[in-house]
Amino acid sequence: MKRWSPPVERNEREGRLLKLAGRSRKLLVFLRGHRHELFDDGFQLEMEGMYRDTGQGEEPQPPALMCMALLVQGYLQVSDAEAVRLSGTDNCWRMVLGTLKEKGDKPAFSQGGLQQFRERLVRHEMDLRLLERTIELAKKTRGFDWKKLPKTLRVAVDSRPLAGAGRVEDTINLLGHAGRKIAECAAENLQMDFGDVCRLSGAPLLAGSSIKAALDIDWGNVEEKAEALNRLCDQLDRLSKWVANRQAKEATEFPLVKYIEAIAQVRNQDLEQANTGGLQIRQGVAEDRRISIEDADMRHGRKSKSKRFNGYKQYVTTHMDAELVLAVAVTPANRPEEESTPELQEAMERMGFTPKELHIDRAFLNSSLAEAVVKAGGTVLCKPWKGANGKPGLFGKRDFKIDIRSGTITCPAGEVEPFEPGAVVEFDPEICGPCWLRAKCTQAASGRGRTVTMGDNEALQKKLRRLQSTSTGREKLRERVAVEHGLAHLSNRQGPRARYRGVRKNAFDLRRLSAIHNLEVIARRAA
Repeated sequence: MKRWSPPVERNEREGRLLKLAGRSRKLLVFLRGHRHELFDDGFQLEMEGMYRDTGQGEEPQPPALMCMALLVQGYLQVSDAEAVRLSGTDNCWRMVLGTLKEKGDKPAFSQGGLQQFRERLVRHEMDLRLLERTIELAKKTRGFDWKKLPKTLRVAVDSRPLAGAGRVEDTINLLGHAGRKIAECAAENLQMDFGDVCRLSGAPLLAGSSIKAALDIDWGNVEEKAEALNRLCDQLDRLSKWVANRQAKEATEFPLVKYIEAIAQVRNQDLEQANTGGLQIRQGVAEDRRISIEDADMRHGRKSKSKRFNGYKQYVTTHMDAELVLAVAVTPANRPEEESTPELQEAMERMGFTPKELHIDRAFLNSSLAEAVVKAGGTVLCKPWKGANGKPGLFGKRDFKIDIRSGTITCPAGEVEPFEPGAVVEFDPEICGPCWLRAKCTQAASGRGRTVTMGDNEALQKKLRRLQSTSTGREKLRERVAVEHGLAHLSNRQGPRARYRGVRKNAFDLRRLSAIHNLEVIARRAA
């Protein structure tokens, strides 16, 4: 395979371009000067391993050149079509890609070639290696003296919501959308007109401009709405049977099967049998409910009680002293934060990083990462849970003395009870009843004692409460702001909406953006 070997020394023309680019596109200047270090022979050999030598077809473009194109595309946030155009007409692109000496305005790659390379990169997990390469490059850069960095590795983890790229629809539109896609696939496979497929299969509703317009009912009328739902489901059943009879082989192949499974999933999660016969909309929301046909991984999520979003959550782990992103993860929006940490841990372990000081928010307190740091004798820094346990004006949890070693909790009146992590402690009702502090402690009914909920990590919570009670501790907690600023920087470049569909492709995009962030940090420190 032809290897990418652009010149190291710059010529006079490149010098002029670098001077102009340095005013607004500083990373392009850095990439031109350090591309041979980022894409050294070892890394290029790794990327060449993504290809299989069949001896057939055209020889692909050097993988390192294509990878550099993906970096520049992510830096400038342009589409694939625009990246192809710029690779042939923009001198800064051509300079970084090493094609400036070539005559004419021929693009360095095709749009299909760029898409295929990105899919190949994702399939072989090489986007993870690209992020790791930026860390390896930082260790060789003068701006990072790793021996002078604190011996205690301090990392911070934060998350942000990311709106999905798929269209969010209600149950009727989800079913209709999937049904139309089945009819379109069948029409293409059978070389028939889309309208004829809908008519012959007995699903004329799908041929309308929209499902709800074709149903043409008063959507405020409950009976008409129920009748419309069953009419649509009947036609979808007829379409599925017709497709299976006309093209038994194609009915089991992708992408047709994807939409058949989508209909089954939506019906299972959103519909139920009605008492009067037929189907009706299920009461309540199914767990892990699908909300989009084109993006099966999108989910409803909440940033707070009042703020809901549809899509994904992004997670970033930052080296607080080097300002570099070490690991990232993406999950559907409905998954708890703690589910992201195993992937973050694995990525850091691959590079030999073991956190000794972890800065997180409360959502990560029960994560495997926090548990691993505590077991290794490290420090977890986070705001503690409030632990109100009562109405305003009553004693809170902080007014009770908790002895972790003996496993006991003492109330303000001096009554002692044993506790187990994660359990609810109820003080003796016979002692609580006549207690002179009862009015300040609990409003429980007569015959009931005061209860206190103990956390699974009560020892850690006690340390965090003690830390927050001092000015030095609060200053230490504020150091986590650094990762929030870094995540805001990534968010500003990417925007609020996902570029791709699916968890894996959005993980690629976040890794690419994190690699670009790291390269910018290296460039800034090397200046």
